[in-house]
Amino acid sequence: MARSRRSTLGIPGLSFSWKRAVGLTAARQSIARRIGVPTTLGGIERRIGRLGTRGCLPVVSVWLFVVAALVFAARYLES
Repeated sequence: MARSRRSTLGIPGLSFSWKRAVGLTAARQSIARRIGVPTTLGGIERRIGRLGTRGCLPVVSVWLFVVAALVFAARYLES
């Protein structure tokens, strides 16, 4: 198994994160909890997936289809 080169301390399982040390990670987590919008890539992907199955995405896609059909019909009837 390949060893990770992230840890410069030489102790397996021990690493340093400047974002956690500064408090950036905790701030992002508290903001995400407060506003209800995830800030991680995985969280955003899960949220979009949920919107696609039971949210506004099906409604928007139906409306886009209706608008496209009306535009096509208007152009077809024009000529």
